[in-house]
Amino acid sequence: MLNLKGVFAGYGGGDILRGVDLNIEKGSITCVVGPNGAGKSTLLKVVSGLLTPRLGEVTFLGESIAGKSPQSILKGGIVQVMQARSLFPDLTVRENIELGAFLINDQKLVQKRFDEIMDQFPMVKDRLKDKAGSLSGGQQRTVEFARALMLDPALVVLDEPSMGLEPKAAASMYSYVRQMREHGRTVLLVEQNVRAGLGLATHGVVLEAGRVRLTGTGKEILENPQMKVLYLGGSTQQEDA
Repeated sequence: MLNLKGVFAGYGGGDILRGVDLNIEKGSITCVVGPNGAGKSTLLKVVSGLLTPRLGEVTFLGESIAGKSPQSILKGGIVQVMQARSLFPDLTVRENIELGAFLINDQKLVQKRFDEIMDQFPMVKDRLKDKAGSLSGGQQRTVEFARALMLDPALVVLDEPSMGLEPKAAASMYSYVRQMREHGRTVLLVEQNVRAGLGLATHGVVLEAGRVRLTGTGKEILENPQMKVLYLGGSTQQEDA
């Protein structure tokens, strides 16, 4: 579905991504992990059109999207939920969600999408008249998920969806990610909680210093000895018999 080949990208003339090759399969949940500064958020910005790569190819459903505007990429089927909260606090939950359909001119289609999404997010349905700013962090994140689905995206890009959430709310976010896949969407996410993110994912990617260091299933990455040393507090040393 999504392919990056030899991608170099960065800011102010300096490359953060240094030759990234990555393939995202249709129907997968791909979790990208790595240390701070590895290029995880930069990677997502390239995919969403918020950053144009200096070199390399980015294709989505067989079509080049490198250098396209974020709006064009949105229309093409890629939606990103940013790490920072992005709701309008003084608007109602309903109004925030309906803003997700700003590219759709057909009001009947907007209502149809809205009704379908309400079936997926009962908590949101119960708070439609409330101001978005009155919701908890986890509830606001759920509304952001609902809003992102209004364009019926093929690929949902999530930048650290559990950031700042207590464990119960984070667990709800992960269940919604699984639900997205069950409804036929592909998910690409960066996640600070390495164990939870890779445990959720069908595919895992380790970025380090702007390059892909490891790929495999989520389980394979979790069980890789290098991961245990670098990120999970373990050791590659076997105990003496």
